[in-house]
Amino acid sequence: MSDQPTYLVCAGATKAGTSWLYATLRRHPDCYLRSIKELHYFDTVAKGDFDRQIALRQEELARLEAQDAGDRPAALRRRKRDLREWLAVLERRAEDMSAYLGYLTNGRSARRVVGDITPSYGLLDAGRLRAIARMAADVRIVYLLRDPVARLWSHMRMLARRRTTGAGDFAAAARALMDSALRGQEPRAIARGDYAGALARLDAAVDPKRLLVLFQDDLLAGPGLARLTAFLGISPATRTPGRAVHAGVPLPLADDQHARAVALLQPQYAYVAQRFGHLPESWQRSLDRGVA
Repeated sequence: MSDQPTYLVCAGATKAGTSWLYATLRRHPDCYLRSIKELHYFDTVAKGDFDRQIALRQEELARLEAQDAGDRPAALRRRKRDLREWLAVLERRAEDMSAYLGYLTNGRSARRVVGDITPSYGLLDAGRLRAIARMAADVRIVYLLRDPVARLWSHMRMLARRRTTGAGDFAAAARALMDSALRGQEPRAIARGDYAGALARLDAAVDPKRLLVLFQDDLLAGPGLARLTAFLGISPATRTPGRAVHAGVPLPLADDQHARAVALLQPQYAYVAQRFGHLPESWQRSLDRGVA
């Protein structure tokens, strides 16, 4: 076995189980993932948006420096160390693949897999994705799929939670945001669920042997996790998170909004059904509800 690690890049989709994946692999003895889940390196490089990312990380580090460690002093020390090391990469303010890869591997010991799980990478163009796929000898890219309506509704609830404080305000804000998305006023959120577009770019950029596309349903149920560990060349996972990670605030989606969402996202259902030859049960139930 080569001493060089396998580099895992999870490129999306947003709200499709990437936090669950991160928590699972962090527990795996063959994996080494730093305490910052989403590095946003390649989208930062693409936009030249280093100042914004540096400011965000500096703000977080300042908050942690003022924080009482409580009963998790080791976790706090690790997070602060990782933030300082990541800031050193960002402060170069230019693409430096050696520094990026060095950050991922620093401290890995003999663990086989290191990684960066940043869902917004799924929005990158094929050229940038091709560069990621070729950044080291062994790069493997994962993309997760979730029922399109459930993904979009979870995304809107996440945005509403960030923007409100009260439970009543949250419900109203979430439903208003969903209406905005269905009217075409949240294009970035819609783009993050454009499986057809993302997979077309990944297909054009990545060797198919180095690309794994998984349904969230299969990943959480078990078979998908077995496929993932085999794809990464690591031992089967024996521990997984016992609950949803970063689950959205529960709130039912109204029937009328669900039906409009199915109509809007119909091309995604059709594309996935054609590509994989079937839809997971949860997808089919969502589709049936929308057209009933």
